[in-house]
Amino acid sequence: MLSFGIMTLNKRNEKSYFLELAKRANKYGIDCFRFVPSDINPISEKISGDFFNPSLGEWEPKEFPAPDILYDRCFYGEDPHSKQCMSIVNWLKARNDIHFLGYGLPNKLELYELLSHSSISPYLLITDPFTSAEKFIKSLRPDQPLILKPASGSQGQGIYNIEKAGKDILVKTDKKDGQIAHCFEKPEKAVAWLNRLTAKRQYLIQPYVNLSNKEGQPYDIRILLQKDSKGTWKEIGRGIRTGKNGGIISNLSAGGTNISFNDWIAAFPSSMQNYICEELNEIINTLPAVLENKLPPLFEMGIDIGVGNNGSIWILDVNSKPGRKTVLNTQPEKKEELYTAPLLYAKYLAAYRQNERRQDHAKTVSN
Repeated sequence: MLSFGIMTLNKRNEKSYFLELAKRANKYGIDCFRFVPSDINPISEKISGDFFNPSLGEWEPKEFPAPDILYDRCFYGEDPHSKQCMSIVNWLKARNDIHFLGYGLPNKLELYELLSHSSISPYLLITDPFTSAEKFIKSLRPDQPLILKPASGSQGQGIYNIEKAGKDILVKTDKKDGQIAHCFEKPEKAVAWLNRLTAKRQYLIQPYVNLSNKEGQPYDIRILLQKDSKGTWKEIGRGIRTGKNGGIISNLSAGGTNISFNDWIAAFPSSMQNYICEELNEIINTLPAVLENKLPPLFEMGIDIGVGNNGSIWILDVNSKPGRKTVLNTQPEKKEELYTAPLLYAKYLAAYRQNERRQDHAKTVSN
């Protein structure tokens, strides 16, 4: 049996998703395990985690060696446990006897640098590293807000809209319970706040682009891509994420909602519909190859795309550990495909590696 391990920083995270995967594993000749990277014994290299017992239909505690294929669903923060687990995962990635379903993406600044030298560059917002609070405040211009966001992170957390209004500096950020706004009447107070905010994390700066609908709600298109049982990239689904009125982001974690892509695009004239779909297809057909030409292999990605009022198309984010809520909420018929894709791709990887070993062995014998 092929052993398949799901890694998470907290076993309470994505419980329903992991359970649905595990329920289907046995059907494909796969033993399914779940563990936290810090639960690996550094001496024996055995893992104290959970094994999914298909007879009982539930997880049970078990000690086991590192599985053949690992599915990394760890979402790292700045806390000590995250940093510990990140080091362990990097150690696992360096091992030749383990294969990851996907090897992840660099931070947003590194990703921008990579993509800005590719055919995808026209779809990118200009992105600069945050280097100085004083420099940032001096760069602000009236009616030209800037977006400040962490270089690493997901779910729209820690994103700020900052603008100059007369002598005041206005700061807004979206939380699940609503938007928080603050006005700094003196630049030096804004500088002090920025220095505290950016002391422990790397941030980036982008121009603010109005990506809101007629009701003043921010929205974007989430497209989920995954590799199939033959290792070929395939679109699983797409949907629209809509944020709160007057908000900055559309993420579901900040209280956003979903509507289907077909319902959304039907409101446009046919010429605009064709234009948007052609642009989206261009991104989908180009982006995976651009990334894998420069980076280790991936298994899945969530692409967040904004559409400006003038029809401009922008790639807002590319996530190698995407959520599935938008597709499940708007295309529930995709459920089975979503829950089996990681297993089918794991089988492909195992067969591919076996063929590689056979070819290497044949070369050795022939020589």
